[in-house]
Amino acid sequence: MIKIAIVSTKGGVGKTTLAANLGALLADMGLRVLLIDADEKPSLSKYFPLRRRAENGLTHVITKGVVSFDAISEIDLPALPGTLDIVVSDSPEINLSDWLYSRIDRAVRLKMALRSPDVVDHYDCVIMDSHGGAGALEDAVALAADFLISPVRPDVLSGSEFMDGTLRMLERLESSSAIGTSLGPMRAVINCLRRSNNSRMVADTIRQNFIRMQGRVTVLDTVIPDANAYQVAATEQTPVHRHDRHRSGATPCAYDVMHQFAWELIPSLRGVYAGQVQGGRSVAREATHVG
Repeated sequence: MIKIAIVSTKGGVGKTTLAANLGALLADMGLRVLLIDADEKPSLSKYFPLRRRAENGLTHVITKGVVSFDAISEIDLPALPGTLDIVVSDSPEINLSDWLYSRIDRAVRLKMALRSPDVVDHYDCVIMDSHGGAGALEDAVALAADFLISPVRPDVLSGSEFMDGTLRMLERLESSSAIGTSLGPMRAVINCLRRSNNSRMVADTIRQNFIRMQGRVTVLDTVIPDANAYQVAATEQTPVHRHDRHRSGATPCAYDVMHQFAWELIPSLRGVYAGQVQGGRSVAREATHVG
């Protein structure tokens, strides 16, 4: 099972859009995907329509330390070869970050919850969305993942915050990892790249500062453009790779971009496309050697 956390020290960089569209694409490839909305201000929970809303959600997962069927809601997307479910953020009366902070197991609580049979036996991939910033819940999300994805908008303020804020975040998380868990590698992706010299200059600067990051962060080759299709798909509550399959012009269609993104993150999926099933068996699950 692959566990991915979408993280950033800055809000508004596209974490939720990335988490939703990556999860939907992997499910369309045939993987069994569980999304977790770990932002106490729900956004991912509202991205796609629900077929079934579970009795519980994120509050139950964190306070009970287990992911059980009664906390997993079903997303309503037609004709998925795989599965796309979600643990919704249920706007709790308690502040989960404050609740976690008082616990000695705060760093590993979500990591241990993801070892529950209702997750391990039923899903191939878990994608966790988090709130931008620092807190016990955000740290628990990052430390529960096999690797982290951090979207970076190519503007001066976002680029500067990424460089400074990410180093602080990694140092904090690495100090937490000594108590029983380890921090996975981080992969940054340039998100919402505009066709302008300034955007390209900032993106190049982020790549060139890899040495300053001391090898902790890899900047992906895949670049997600600033295209209207991503906003329209979100409004229509549909995966962007389904909405924007073909286009003419210099900006690549979302179908191609999202496949390249998934292939770079999970190289064993390279060449597998959404909807590709052979003999009733998911090509993606065969490619990732999952259950």
